[in-house]
Amino acid sequence: MAGEKKIKKLKKQVSKSYRLAVMEEDSYQEKFALSLSKRNIFLFTSSVAFIIILITTLLIFYTPIREYIPGYDTSKLRIQAVENLEKLDSLMISLKQNEQFVEAFSRTLLGEEFKSQYEDSQLKAVDLTELAVNINIEDSILRKIVEVEDRFNIIEKDETLITPNLVSPANGLISAGFDYGKQHYGVDIVLKERTPIKAVYDGIVLFSEWTLNYGYTVVIFHKNELISTYKHNESVKVKTGDFVQTGEVIALSGNTGELTSGPHLHLELWDLQGPLNPEDLIKF
Repeated sequence: MAGEKKIKKLKKQVSKSYRLAVMEEDSYQEKFALSLSKRNIFLFTSSVAFIIILITTLLIFYTPIREYIPGYDTSKLRIQAVENLEKLDSLMISLKQNEQFVEAFSRTLLGEEFKSQYEDSQLKAVDLTELAVNINIEDSILRKIVEVEDRFNIIEKDETLITPNLVSPANGLISAGFDYGKQHYGVDIVLKERTPIKAVYDGIVLFSEWTLNYGYTVVIFHKNELISTYKHNESVKVKTGDFVQTGEVIALSGNTGELTSGPHLHLELWDLQGPLNPEDLIKF
């Protein structure tokens, strides 16, 4: 019985009406009146809250607003994340490959033994121009490619041109040919001192300085990741970063550097796989 009385009392309190009136201050004339009860207030508040929640839910699910909600994930975002991870992984592999190549090439340029990183691995050739590297001797060649890329349009790989039509850097007798086993990665061309040395193809000068073993040396980067190197020069006519054309004089032959036995030009050709035999690509 006590429980029923409490319930009836609660219903009575909830259903009890209250009058809300708006009156003029001077005349006390009633302008507006509203009859309210606790139950009506509860139902009205609940209805408004439900409508707000419903509208918000519809906006989130059926409009682009949902993309601005922190933590909200969509299939489009997931696909983009996967693609970005794949690109990052590809760039990391490319960076590793090119670091290995530049290190090997730089060691050979300085007179050390070349050890191909590609013989014992499945690494494939990649575009040098997509990478940015630190400033040091071993990767200065690659850095220069990145720096001059926007100035010259020869860096882009030409898929229709497998091997450029190379010209001979000078007319002379080949005294020593390419021998990978003996670590002779080019050909020696006997020349009189101060004979003009010409670029074998259009390209950008990556290196034009003195080295202890090879004297004045010029390195040029060409299309299709081809690199040509000219050693033992008496002097150079170009500087790092210059664009040169096929047949342009880049140096004068000489007998400089510790690893020379007489006036000659040592010519090397490289790609991302390692040294190439110049006699296979140039008609001397």
